[in-house]
Amino acid sequence: MRHSAFALAAVLVFAAVPAFAQSPVQIEHAKAGASCPRCNLFQADFSNVQMKGRDFAGARLRQADMSTAEITHTDFAGSDLRDLNAYGAVLGGSNFAGANLVNASLVGTYLQGANFRGAHLAGANFSGAEMDRAVGLTQSQLALACGDAATTAPPGLHLPLCR
Repeated sequence: MRHSAFALAAVLVFAAVPAFAQSPVQIEHAKAGASCPRCNLFQADFSNVQMKGRDFAGARLRQADMSTAEITHTDFAGSDLRDLNAYGAVLGGSNFAGANLVNASLVGTYLQGANFRGAHLAGANFSGAEMDRAVGLTQSQLALACGDAATTAPPGLHLPLCR
């Protein structure tokens, strides 16, 4: 009886702990072109993929690699994109409203028409990014990010230079 009580307690404790490891099945479905809202795509490799109009709202894409990918008109609203690598990616028309892009690398990324309303951009690197037609950006958001002389920000907004 004592051992079964301990086993039951252990099961309850571990069942209450959220799973933080990536989900290989969800990653493969997403890479094959399926929408995957609220999926755990932690450290997924989406480099060089082509997708359009997918739903990744609320997904965990922390430390994902989207370098040189073409992922357009895709919904990333409320997603965890911390430490994202999107070097040279084409993300035009995508929705990043309320997304967490803290420390994301968006170097050389095409972001025309992307929505950043309420996105968290602290430490994000937009060096060389084309984003002069992005929407929902505020100066207070961009003040926490950085860019370079080649970054094109929306009219009236600017980014500090990356160090």
